[in-house]
Amino acid sequence: MGKAPQPVDEARRYTMSRIKSKDTSIEVQLRKALRASGIRYRKNYSMLPGIPDVAIPNYRIAIFCDGEFWHGKDWDPLAPKVQHNRDFWAAKIERNIGRDRAVDRDLRDMDWTVLRYWGADIVKDPSRCIEEIEYAMFQSMMEASATDWDYEDL
Repeated sequence: MGKAPQPVDEARRYTMSRIKSKDTSIEVQLRKALRASGIRYRKNYSMLPGIPDVAIPNYRIAIFCDGEFWHGKDWDPLAPKVQHNRDFWAAKIERNIGRDRAVDRDLRDMDWTVLRYWGADIVKDPSRCIEEIEYAMFQSMMEASATDWDYEDL
């Protein structure tokens, strides 16, 4: 039988309740950079699995802005360092990682390009993220134009 969950003090409960799932600072920063680059997008696009933080439907690009802890960046070395309620957090983060992989697979099966950015990468170098997004848009445009003609047209 597993251990009973540890009680959560009120200060921690309050802190956790303030963590947002939409319009996080990293999402807002990436969207501002997209807007400054003239790239049109949809936010929290619920028409797709996983509800991408940003979607560029004309190019079939889904973008996720992932927090390092919640989405398990470098999780294997980090997991043993979690001090409070370790079993709960390990299960939660591993479910998040698994869900992210399943969403990526589902979107790729629908012929969408999936881009995931860690929060620190967005904060440190948003222009690099924009360059990658523009490159994905270019690739999408090239693939679309390659399918616009038929061999009988030659």
